[in-house]
Amino acid sequence: MASGRAVYRHRVPTRLWHWINVLAVFVTIGSGLMISNAHPHLYWGEYGANYDPSWLDPPRFPGWITIPSDYNLAMARRWHLTFALLFAFNLLVFMIWSAINGHIARDLRIRLAEVRPAHLWSDAKAHLRLRFHDPDRPTAYNILQKLSYVGVIFVALPLLILTGLTLSPAMDAAWPWLLDLFGGRQSARSIHFIACWLVMAFIVVHVLLVVLAGPVNEIRSMITGRWRVPHER
Repeated sequence: MASGRAVYRHRVPTRLWHWINVLAVFVTIGSGLMISNAHPHLYWGEYGANYDPSWLDPPRFPGWITIPSDYNLAMARRWHLTFALLFAFNLLVFMIWSAINGHIARDLRIRLAEVRPAHLWSDAKAHLRLRFHDPDRPTAYNILQKLSYVGVIFVALPLLILTGLTLSPAMDAAWPWLLDLFGGRQSARSIHFIACWLVMAFIVVHVLLVVLAGPVNEIRSMITGRWRVPHER
């Protein structure tokens, strides 16, 4: 395929899912930081309070990055639950749709040859040279993209959802096995924050790579679906 040619890269469901996620993640993380400010200590096990030893004490986050900006734990919980539900159902729809149309098997399947050290190192060197696409298959995901997407979609996000449900006393009553699964409410809370930080790290790297790969081209493709194959440098 010649460089510079426009190709149809993202279908309408993918684009819609992406932008709903942008909104949901922005509000969910912002409100989650406000919830963290209410008790910035993490514990393992079932119990944890102000005077119990914690394994980590996250910093207090400034108002410009939290939702709401002024301290309001009740409002932060409402925002967090509302957009977390939106995010969870959006993920469920995406996974069902991707299984039906073959997106998971076609684009995200990790083959044995791709995870061999030589192939991983070759892909990492290509990224360092700002070459993010295979010239012969410009719309295909490389192995680093596959590993990151699979890790986030099938590991980090389900962990966020399940541990979030575990933190709700109402869900504990309906599904008491959740507490046993994560070893107690405080352990679930710690895992919830760890998974959140991993997702935030993924978002930072994702945005950085979009900027390095050409933000106009990348963002346009997520709006219109059309993506122009970069010229080989």
